[in-house]
Amino acid sequence: MSLRRADSLGGRAAIVGIGATEFSKDSGRSELALAVEAVQAALDDAGLTPADVDGLVTFTMDTSPEITVAQAAGIGELTFFSRIHYGGGAACATVQQAALAVASGVADVVVCYRAFNERSGRRFGSGVQQREPTAEGTALGWNLPFGLLTPASWVAMAAQRYLHTYGLAPDVFGHVAVTGRRHAARNPAAYFHGRPITLADHAASRWIVEPLRLLDCCQETDGGQAIVVTSPERARDLPRPPALIVAAAQGAGRAQEQMTSFYRDDLTGLPEMGVVARQLWQNSGLSPSDIDVGILYDHFTPFVLMQLEEFGFCAPGEAAGFVEAGALPLNTHGGQLGEAYLHGMNGIAEAVRQIRGSSVNQRPGAARVLVTAGTGVPTSGLILGADD
Repeated sequence: MSLRRADSLGGRAAIVGIGATEFSKDSGRSELALAVEAVQAALDDAGLTPADVDGLVTFTMDTSPEITVAQAAGIGELTFFSRIHYGGGAACATVQQAALAVASGVADVVVCYRAFNERSGRRFGSGVQQREPTAEGTALGWNLPFGLLTPASWVAMAAQRYLHTYGLAPDVFGHVAVTGRRHAARNPAAYFHGRPITLADHAASRWIVEPLRLLDCCQETDGGQAIVVTSPERARDLPRPPALIVAAAQGAGRAQEQMTSFYRDDLTGLPEMGVVARQLWQNSGLSPSDIDVGILYDHFTPFVLMQLEEFGFCAPGEAAGFVEAGALPLNTHGGQLGEAYLHGMNGIAEAVRQIRGSSVNQRPGAARVLVTAGTGVPTSGLILGADD
């Protein structure tokens, strides 16, 4: 892909509020109630009211439509509402959509949200149960009959090839799992608060789909998360330090499918994330050495390693050693492996905390944070920065 000139979005919008429900395995309330609770918490954090909001963005997978959330949260007229496709790949793109609306003047205050009962309700890990006929579903039709029924099984195909290509063993994935759980152990909001693991624990955990063990797979969570976006000018009058949106991007690669892109020439990388990486670096003028913290989507550990390589933090096949060395503070909230599985939205919130200086695993002086969305699907990414 040849990039156009750098876009003009960077620095024209900022995140000013973050809010979440508790992260649980059985919320005991509706997904709409979770969405409204998260939105209200984010507005409280931003020092704004429902009356200030004129835009909402969520995922196509979300069961709570924008107009319903607006009504239930006491939000009035909307001038902008939007949804992003592809599950976890949508996370950072919701913020990109909000930033585009704010920068163009279509809306003044936009709230991005995601809420689900993914543990007590529909569990993604249970695999494809039924599906309406779609063009996209045709791709799954080539894989499901052969037993590739779950996200873990789809990722295992690429993970196995990665290990074979670079002469590695499955224990290299343990460095990602141990890092996430170490940070989660210090995070009171994390499901695995107080419960770190070791490499030995990882190696002893049961196989899910070889080469993935239980501790290579993210948890399932009930909960909601919301993010408030407005202009930098308005942000400076609000109570908390803004996190500027330095760059935002979406990406889909050639021969892209939804987690079953097995007919590409190479299975050892994530081309869709490469598309995002090239845009983020060009649009921000930054490089890997400028990033203080990485919040990388960790639904499965192998794809964290591949992301580090796609972004150029290390050479192909070398990411496990990069993580083991602690060369970059990684998933300081505990990630989806340790804090909660919220389709990556809780990772964006952690990036904001790092910029504010309020993370429980704070990187001193963090001024530039990379955030990525779901991998194996068309995806998205952000670079957030301090307001200088």
